[in-house]
Amino acid sequence: MMMVVVVMMMMVVVVMIMMMVVLMMMVVVMSMMMMMMMMMMMMMMMMMMTTTTTLMMLLMMMMMMMMMMSDDDDDLVARLIH
Repeated sequence: MMMVVVVMMMMVVVVMIMMMVVLMMMVVVMSMMMMMMMMMMMMMMMMMMTTTTTLMMLLMMMMMMMMMMSDDDDDLVARLIH
């Protein structure tokens, strides 16, 4: 009789350990997923920032070109109008 009880206890302990391991795995997977999501978000943010900065740089370049070509201002205005 004692043997059966000991076996039952062992089974319960093993099951509890398995449950703990599964829970740990779930937590790790969830954390990994969260990390991946965060990384993706960061990448997206970085991409957006780079695109905006590049656009700003292009705009600045255009402005600089306009300023450089300001000596023939009337010609430029006429070209823009037509």
